Amino acid sequence: MTASTTLSGRFAGPLARAFPHLRWALAAVLALGLLAGGYALVLAQVSGERGIAPTASSADLEVRGIAVDVRAESGAEARDQAWRQAQREAWEQLGGPAISDSQLAGMVSAIVIQRERIGPKRYIATLGVTFDRQRAGRFLGGTTRARSSAPMLLIPVTASAGTYTAFERRNPWQRAWAEFNPGTSRIDYVRPSGAGGDSLLLNFGQAGRRSRAWWSSTLDQYAAADVLVAAVRLEHAFPGGPITGTFTARYGPDSKPLDSFNLEAAGPDALGDMLGQAVEAMDAIFEQALADGKLRPDPTLRLGGSGRVDPAIQRLIQIGRAIQQRDRAVASANAPASNEGAAAAPEGGAAAAPAPAVVRAITVQFATPDPATFDATLTAMRQVPGVRALAVTSTAIGGTSVMSVSFGGEQAALAAALRQRGFAVREGSGAIAISR
Repeated sequence: MTASTTLSGRFAGPLARAFPHLRWALAAVLALGLLAGGYALVLAQVSGERGIAPTASSADLEVRGIAVDVRAESGAEARDQAWRQAQREAWEQLGGPAISDSQLAGMVSAIVIQRERIGPKRYIATLGVTFDRQRAGRFLGGTTRARSSAPMLLIPVTASAGTYTAFERRNPWQRAWAEFNPGTSRIDYVRPSGAGGDSLLLNFGQAGRRSRAWWSSTLDQYAAADVLVAAVRLEHAFPGGPITGTFTARYGPDSKPLDSFNLEAAGPDALGDMLGQAVEAMDAIFEQALADGKLRPDPTLRLGGSGRVDPAIQRLIQIGRAIQQRDRAVASANAPASNEGAAAAPEGGAAAAPAPAVVRAITVQFATPDPATFDATLTAMRQVPGVRALAVTSTAIGGTSVMSVSFGGEQAALAAALRQRGFAVREGSGAIAISR
């Protein structure tokens, strides 16, 4: 036993008896210290230089990656000549007609310096040229395809040396997406800067979550309808050597893969160019997925976790139910006449077969607190009349799972059948949510 321990044990009793409120004061001081430490930890997680704001988001025409190498009487003169040369090469890549340098300069809205080296009489650089669409459109003809996707929240994820990063700190993959100009893309990207709370909400761990309620709340904060994940795994052959990048495009709260590809950079200096090419390739993958009908927003996200259905959707449901009730009333009123016609049919005549029900794919979101509930819900769904097939698309034991049900009939009929089996049902557009 040390001397300090002996002294503390000797004087602890008298101090506690002399000052009965001392222990509560010490507890309060300790609690305040813990709160201050927690606040400092949170502040450290969101402070600092984390964000990279998108540098281009217009619909202007942009041509990047133009290499120039010009010599002149001075460095400034070499730079001016190189910029004019880059404008001319960019215009030729766009397929523009022959025009004067003054007309061409009037259509250029920005020169993007990707890399440059300036000498006393020489200028070497890689440049990008941005043309104003309204001014250049009359020479080029045609119009750019309008955006047709819903707003998509983009999360760039980098895996390197066993570390997975999204917006926790600045990284080259985040910068490549910030420098990308999506103005001519059919994808309506929502690109967070990574500043403030972005590093807490949109880190790598959160990008892999399956909770519909969490995703619905997060997407509402960024005014997005669904999420896209652009992931890259960087492998370094050796320090300063070649870098291999494996890129994977995913979408939706279930992180469904769309496509993947590989690129290689000669070294760290060429990493930026490789990532720029990868961003263009990723955008092409997302556009193709949109054309194939894969980038439709998940209907279960619109159900949310609040238990409320959108008023417009609820109104459409009420109108649909009213139409169904009217059709049933008309059918029941015509039933006697139909029966008489059937009785008057000649013997041996074949009775008209009822029209087959239309089979619809309905997304069903169901609560699965444990494996037994998961199995019981699937069994109950298979027993519903009209269910032709079902497939589980997302399993989350302890949360909310999702299945796709092929049902012969209206969605309202499936919801009514599930209510008869004791389920609490919430209806949405093309989707329902059930729970016990």
